[in-house]
Amino acid sequence: MAETRSIVVLTGAGISRESGLHTFRDADGIWATVNIEDVATPEAFARDPGRVQDFYNERRRGLVDNKIAPNPAHLALAEFETAFAGDFLLVTQNIDDLHERAGSRKLIHMHGELAKARCGNCGKFIEWREDLFTDTACPACDQAGGMRPHVVWFGEMPFEMDRIYEALEACDLFVSIGTSGNVYPAAGFVQAARMAGARTVELNLEPSEGASLFEEAVYGPAGTVVPGWFTDLAGSL
Repeated sequence: MAETRSIVVLTGAGISRESGLHTFRDADGIWATVNIEDVATPEAFARDPGRVQDFYNERRRGLVDNKIAPNPAHLALAEFETAFAGDFLLVTQNIDDLHERAGSRKLIHMHGELAKARCGNCGKFIEWREDLFTDTACPACDQAGGMRPHVVWFGEMPFEMDRIYEALEACDLFVSIGTSGNVYPAAGFVQAARMAGARTVELNLEPSEGASLFEEAVYGPAGTVVPGWFTDLAGSL
């Protein structure tokens, strides 16, 4: 086996499901009960900011619930990152903070973070674990009416894409965990890694829509599959 010196890991909602958070795209997920166009677009926020704030307030309350905690998959990734001597980047589509709570540090939230808020007036973003309202004042500029969840809505550009593609083009191992494979640009990351000559692996509950693009796959619950796979990887390095 070729030496592994640079790793990119992509995680999706499937890794957090075992922590008690709802996924978005499963048959019983959030988008099965709420229209995306009503709560997760810039147009929705302009049209009815109160409804959008209520939707994300509910998500945020769920995240800060004491029962929600990192599961063995989150912990295994953080432990591997700490021990790995090469380049490591964890890219998550998730807006929860379970990777941070587990100890991950080399991390990009490409779709933003629910536990942060951003001001549309001054552009500052800050840690935020309380409810947001249409008249919430920004702690930085003191203006009200511009505060919004620090998340990427449909129609907006994900964060740090240049840095992500630089890592993909340099990696020799790409691992996708708990993703549906139908949300771009993340669904295209495996192709970018393949073009770079990287080994590609899918760890998922079931085959994703892009499963055929991966050289290797292991299917099962993230809390079981991820710790086992990364323990084996660490033993082979």
